[in-house]
Amino acid sequence: MHLAHFVSLLFIAVAAALDIVFKPTALLEVSFPQTCGPPIALHAGIHVEVNDTVRPPSFGVLGDVGPGPFVVAMVDPDAPTSQNPTLSELRHFLGGNFYNHRDHLVNATPAVSEFVQPAPPAGSDAHRYIFLLFKQLSAFAHQQLINASTSVLSFNISQFASAVELGDPLAGTFMYVAPDSV
Repeated sequence: MHLAHFVSLLFIAVAAALDIVFKPTALLEVSFPQTCGPPIALHAGIHVEVNDTVRPPSFGVLGDVGPGPFVVAMVDPDAPTSQNPTLSELRHFLGGNFYNHRDHLVNATPAVSEFVQPAPPAGSDAHRYIFLLFKQLSAFAHQQLINASTSVLSFNISQFASAVELGDPLAGTFMYVAPDSV
């Protein structure tokens, strides 16, 4: 598939799930490292097994977004179930101070909200897990809305982005993860 097709798929999924303006100028690359074998690289809309998402992902970017800094967010708009998303969005990751180094996003600071592995409950349809890349402005470094003890439930990425002046996302991707089959 071509980059334009990935971005097109991503736009449709994100626009339907989040109250956010999404006109990507790049593609966020997300890879989940594996204990055995190569990492699993996401492609927009790929289905990933729960067990393949145990370790925190790494990030890269395709497209001209500049050197950074950037904020990366991962949200689940289908919590607790995709049939009844009353707790959405669930925040699975929020980190700042990412810099673009040869198309790899690197960061040496702790995440604002550490990675939480996807775990859709039994009986739910597959959940969408959406990753977004924002340009980080100075307001993010001083934000006090989210910290390590803030609940990950009922997070709203569009309200948060507005409150800390992140603007519209520059890039993103998404995956589906279904509950483990019995």
